[in-house]
Amino acid sequence: MEFLYEYGLFFAKAITVVLSIIAVVIVVLASAVKQKSEKGELRMTNVSEELKTLKHDLKEELLSKKQFKAYEKQLKADEKAKEKAQKNQKEEVIEPRVFVVDFKGSIDASEVASLREEISAIIAIAEPGDEVIVNVESGGGMVHGYGLASSQLDRLRQAELPLTICVDKVAASGGYMMACVANKIYAAPFAIVGSIGVVAQVPNFNRLMKKHDIDYEQHTAGDFKRTLTLFGENTDEGRAKFQEELEETHKLFKSFIAQYRPELDLAKVATGEHWYGQQAIDLGLIDEIATSDDVVMKLALERTVIKVRYQLKKKFADKIAHGASLSFNAIFNKMAEKNQPLN
Repeated sequence: MEFLYEYGLFFAKAITVVLSIIAVVIVVLASAVKQKSEKGELRMTNVSEELKTLKHDLKEELLSKKQFKAYEKQLKADEKAKEKAQKNQKEEVIEPRVFVVDFKGSIDASEVASLREEISAIIAIAEPGDEVIVNVESGGGMVHGYGLASSQLDRLRQAELPLTICVDKVAASGGYMMACVANKIYAAPFAIVGSIGVVAQVPNFNRLMKKHDIDYEQHTAGDFKRTLTLFGENTDEGRAKFQEELEETHKLFKSFIAQYRPELDLAKVATGEHWYGQQAIDLGLIDEIATSDDVVMKLALERTVIKVRYQLKKKFADKIAHGASLSFNAIFNKMAEKNQPLN
């Protein structure tokens, strides 16, 4: 009994030392990697080729051998006819392309960091006749974040690249701010669209702090450096100023939308309400009912569709931390198995 107890104690101490060393190594590596700039990589995928391959594989699976052989023969004939037509042309014709980008936005629209890289790449390589589709999915968030995201989309308009926005699930508030920049907006029948309004919620703990005799001081220079506060006592003057700022932001929001969709009846749609795609088309918030899949697959029949994605590389420290986490779990599981209560 005593031997087992001593052995268990020694084992626990040894494990503690090992874990401490590993923790120190992780902290050192994390601080070293933190000094490096955040980098990512741009990936382009030929969606048209992927769809052709999918169709070919499905035909092979579903058709009889004779039918599939005839299908392949026709494919080769079409390819030869296309090559012959290109040779007979005096000038080489560049096939127009469609670039597709996905934007799934969070509250602070931090995804704009990748969006700006994707748009910069598209503008750099785009040729006359090319166009861009952006699949937007966002319920909105911070004004400055979505303002920047909308400005990134406007860069495509300034570069004279036709811009289409597809909404499969939701483009509300800041999400609709982005969508309205497009030349054309598609939405699925039950996609949520609109919510052209501004909201702010601020909890106040002043009464709770007074109840527990906790003092709170806030010093500012400027009458409205702070309008509402979390811990101080809010005033009617501060509330009025805060509401004024919300109204001003809403006014700017409506002005921005009117710039891109002047035909909208803002008095009717800029109430903060949201609508489903089938309702939104009647109000002029969108142009057509369709999913992004419908739009992309239709274009892929006549153009080259390219998916553009900028992805941040996973930091080395993150990889180390993940590996260490798995190791810790394995070690603690073994300790739990060995350190069973002694009878």
